[in-house]
Amino acid sequence: MHLFSGFQARDWLLANDPALSRLRMGLRVTLTIILSFLVLLAIHMFILPLPTAAFGLGIVLSIEGGVAVRDKGNSRQLVTRLFGCVASLAVVGIAAGLEDRRFLSDLVFLAVIALASAGRVFGPRGFAIGMFAFTSYFMGAYFRPPLAELPEVTIGPLVSVLVGHLVRAVLLPDDWRRDLLRSLESVRGRINQILFKLAAIAGGAEIGEADRQELRQLEDRLKEVVLMAETFIPRPPAGVFDGAADPAAELAIRLFDAHLAAESAIVLSFQSPPPFALVHAVIEADAAELARFEGMAEAIDDRPQGETVRALLWLGEARQQLTQAIGEGQASGFSEIDAVKDTARSPAIDFSFANPLLRSALQITIASAIAMSFGLLLSRERWFWAVLASFLVFTNTNSRGDTAMRALSRSLGTVFGIAIGLVLATLLSGEPDIAIPVAVVCIFLAFYFLQVSYATMTFFISIVLCLVYGMTGVLTLDLLKLRIGETMIGAAAGTAVAFIVFPTRTRGALDSALARWFQALRDLLGALGEGKSSFELMALSQKIDGCYRDVTVAARPLGSSWSVVTRPGQIRQTLAIFLSCTYWARILAKSYEAPAAADTLNRLIAADLALIDEAAPRGSSCFLIKRKASGTTGRHLPLSREGARLGLEMIGSALERLYPQADTLPFAAGEAIARSKQG
Repeated sequence: MHLFSGFQARDWLLANDPALSRLRMGLRVTLTIILSFLVLLAIHMFILPLPTAAFGLGIVLSIEGGVAVRDKGNSRQLVTRLFGCVASLAVVGIAAGLEDRRFLSDLVFLAVIALASAGRVFGPRGFAIGMFAFTSYFMGAYFRPPLAELPEVTIGPLVSVLVGHLVRAVLLPDDWRRDLLRSLESVRGRINQILFKLAAIAGGAEIGEADRQELRQLEDRLKEVVLMAETFIPRPPAGVFDGAADPAAELAIRLFDAHLAAESAIVLSFQSPPPFALVHAVIEADAAELARFEGMAEAIDDRPQGETVRALLWLGEARQQLTQAIGEGQASGFSEIDAVKDTARSPAIDFSFANPLLRSALQITIASAIAMSFGLLLSRERWFWAVLASFLVFTNTNSRGDTAMRALSRSLGTVFGIAIGLVLATLLSGEPDIAIPVAVVCIFLAFYFLQVSYATMTFFISIVLCLVYGMTGVLTLDLLKLRIGETMIGAAAGTAVAFIVFPTRTRGALDSALARWFQALRDLLGALGEGKSSFELMALSQKIDGCYRDVTVAARPLGSSWSVVTRPGQIRQTLAIFLSCTYWARILAKSYEAPAAADTLNRLIAADLALIDEAAPRGSSCFLIKRKASGTTGRHLPLSREGARLGLEMIGSALERLYPQADTLPFAAGEAIARSKQG
C-alpha cells in the first residue's frame, strides 16, 4: 500500500531497537562466547588439555565482559577487564585452596559477595570487577579445580578477556557518531509509528480511549529514544550550547523541534482528529498537498480542527528537517561535530550507610547467606543456584518493589524456560548439530532482550542450560526440579531481605524521583525571570524530560500485578498529568521570549511556583488520589499564538489536577490561574 511505502524494515528495527543497542549487545555476547570457546577448544586439542573449569570460566566471563563492563573508551574498558581477570584468578585460587574446608569456603564466598557488592561505590569499574569476582568464585566452587590445575584454569579468564576486548574494540566497536545517526533514525521511525496511528484514526469524530492509550504509549516510546539521542550529541562542559551556529546545537534544535511537534500532533488530535489526506501528505512529504493545507489552516482560524492541521504541518516540517539531518549525517558521518572530552570528575565516595549502594551491599550479603543456608538444606552440590538468584535480583533495582518484580521475573523465566528447554533437549537428544545452533540462537535472544525484559532473558538462558545438560548427558527431571527449587529459594530470600533490611519503599523511591522532577520544573520557571538564553531553557526542559522518565520507572511497581496496592488506572492517570506538565514545559522553553506582557506572565509564573510549593511536599500521595475521568472542556489549544502564556496556564492547570478540588474541571484553568489573571 502506497501509504506505508516509506516505512521500511530498517525503520521498523531502529524504531524498536534505538541505535541498534540491543542488537549489538546480543551480538557482542554471543560472538565473544563462540570465539572464546573456539580458541579454548583449539588450545585443548592442539597445545595442552584444559580442565572443564577453564571452559566454564571462559564462557561465564565472556558474558560478564559483554554486560558488566560499561566504562567509556576502549583503553578504560581494557584496564577494567584486566583488573577483572586478576580478581577472577585470585578468587578461583582461593576457592580451589579451600575446597577441603567447605564451611570456610562458604564463609569466604559470603565475604567475596560483600566486597563485590560494596565495590559498586567505585562506579562502573567497581561494578564490573565485583561481577567478575562473584561469578568466578561461583564457578570455582562449582567446578572445584585442584590446585595443580590452576595454571591451565587461568587460560579461560585470559582468553575471555582478550577475545572480549577484540570484539568490543575491533569487531563491534562503540562509535558515538554512528550511534547518533542510528538514534536519529530511531526517532524518525517512532514518529512514523505515530503518524501511521494517526492515519488509522484520521477523519473520525473523536478518538476512543484505547486509541488514546496507544498514542500515549507511542509518545512515551518516542521520549525514550529522544533522550537516548540527546546523550550522543556532544555538549560543552557546562551542558549548554553557546549559539545556533554550532553544528551540534543546530542538530539539538532539530531533535527538540521534532519531539515537540510529534507530541503536539498527539495532543491536538485528541481534541480534533486530523484529516486523513493531511496525515498521508505528511508521511509521503507531498509538498503540493501540504501547501494546500497550509492555505486552509489560515482560513480555519483558531477552531480545534485548524490547530490540529497546524500541528500536523509543523510535524511535517520538523520531520523533513530531521530527515535532512539524517541525510547529512549519512553523507558526512557528522564529522563536522567535534567530540567533547570527558572532563567530569568522579563524585566523592561515601562509605556510610547513607549511601544506598552500601545498604544494597548489606542486603545482598544477608540475602545470599539466607539463600545459602536454605539452599544447602536442599542440595550440598547445587546450592550455588540459590545464591546466584539472591545476588542477581538486586541488580538495577531502586526499591523493594523493583526487587520483588525482578525476583518474580527470574522465577517465572526459570520455570517456563526449563519447561520449554526440557522439551527441546528431549527432541534434540543425540543431535548436537542442531542443538548447538539452537543454543547459540537462544544465547543471542537472551541478551538481545536483556534491556527489555529480565524474565525473557532468564527464559532463554534456562533453555540453553537444558540443552547443555542434554548434550553432556546429565539432564534429569530431578536436576531441573532442583534448579527451580534453588531459584525460588534465592528469589524469596532476596525479596524478604529487600522488605526487611534497610527497606527502600517503592513510594520512597518515587518521592525522591518526584522531588527531582518538581525541582527541575521550579528551575525552569525560575530561569524565565532571570533572562536565560533559549538554549539554557531548552536544556532545563530536557532535564524535566529525564526526571519524568525516572518518575515512570519509580512508579512502575505501584501498578504491577504483584502489588497489594495495585491501582493501574490511577497510576496511568497521574503519570499522564506529569507527562502533560513535561510537554507544556517544552512548549514554554521553545516559545518564551522577553514579552511585552511581562507582568501577566510573571503572575502566571508565580502562580505555578505556588502550586509546586503546595504539591511537592506531598510527594507520591498524588498517585493515590481518585480523580474523575478526564472530559473535554470545549477549550482548544492555540499553539500558533501565545505559546508561553498558554504553556504557563496549562502547567498550572495540570498541577492543580494532582490534588483536584470538587469544583475544578480537568484541564481547565483553575483557581490559582484565575487569581493570577486578576492580579
